[in-house]
Amino acid sequence: MNVLSVLRVALRAMQRNKMRTSLTMLGIIIGVAAVVATLAIGQGARASVESQIQSLGTNMIMIFSGSMRRGGAHGGMGSSVRLTVEDGDAIRAEVSGVEAVAPTVRTGGQIVHEELNWNSSIQGVSPEFSTVRNWHVAEGAMITDADVRGAAKVAVLGRTTADELFSGQDPVGQTIRINNLPFKVIGILERKGGSAMGQDQDDLVLAPYTTVQKKLMGVTHINALLVSAESPEIVALVEEDITRLLRQRHRIGPDEDDDFVIRTQAEFAETAAETSRVMTTLLGSIAAVSLLVGGIGIMNIMLVSVTERTREIGIRMAVGARGRDIMLQFLVEAGVISLSGGVLGALLGIAAARALSGIANWPTLVSPASIALAFLFSLAIGVFFGFYPARQAARLDPIQALRYE
Repeated sequence: MNVLSVLRVALRAMQRNKMRTSLTMLGIIIGVAAVVATLAIGQGARASVESQIQSLGTNMIMIFSGSMRRGGAHGGMGSSVRLTVEDGDAIRAEVSGVEAVAPTVRTGGQIVHEELNWNSSIQGVSPEFSTVRNWHVAEGAMITDADVRGAAKVAVLGRTTADELFSGQDPVGQTIRINNLPFKVIGILERKGGSAMGQDQDDLVLAPYTTVQKKLMGVTHINALLVSAESPEIVALVEEDITRLLRQRHRIGPDEDDDFVIRTQAEFAETAAETSRVMTTLLGSIAAVSLLVGGIGIMNIMLVSVTERTREIGIRMAVGARGRDIMLQFLVEAGVISLSGGVLGALLGIAAARALSGIANWPTLVSPASIALAFLFSLAIGVFFGFYPARQAARLDPIQALRYE
């Protein structure tokens, strides 16, 4: 028997019992659709998180104020006030591989423009902020060194804040009030979108850090230093050098804890990747159960088919068909059912992923690899669960099969 003949016989056998064949395929269709959709959700979530992490900046190292001990109790991250602009200057001068350093100080407040007001995050920054965060102005200009030295009352608005306060007007050149102090708007930032934590990165106001320190907060310390390494390969090395330098500058003993905290994009990316892997594995396991049920359905229906076609098998053997020909016939039938279900399931899974993306606004990514994996898995299910019925058919005694009623 050649392959085309086997395939024709398999298709005729499926057409004789269309309803039964369709119900058998249904389990495979649902399983493959679930696999494709869940992989699309998992890959989309991972790509979205990676994109959001990249939006933080280029090879960025974040240094935050750490914990300070008072009376034997730790105050928690941010309670220390020992991080200064001079620390940033020392990092820039003494640590090799550093491209830029941006001191930042953060507060919040009510932003007012005429009759409109908006509560937003206020960040004091330096001109290097644009380089470290890879975040440039879309309109107007960025804060300059002269603005920092003179503690100028100028502001650069995030896109969300600008939309809320100016509602279609051009904000550049306008005046806003922060804590009852007038600030001139000199620029509007590019839109960044949501962060990895779900926060709106565009809801903020940038001002010179000296202005925020002196005129809004009344402090001399800073909350964080944002450092950009020259390449991703040296981020870990730069982090180690910064740790040694800051411990030396802050006179921290060998047995004492750091009064600062360092975070890198790699840590965020690793955490996000692990979360995505767990979610994808969980969803994929549920989808695999559907495929397993579909495979059991194939085995069940093929066993029924062997019983119904026992006399046909006896006739085939009587005219010269060998056991391996009979086995091949039933394996091909199982494979055709599973592959047909795989095609329909893949199409359903792609449609489901797009529907979730459009209706629920979930990030999804359907890759050719996931579709190929679903096809291979469905074919393997068909062959695996079709083998036992095919073997049973091949081992039938021709004389007994011819006598079967």
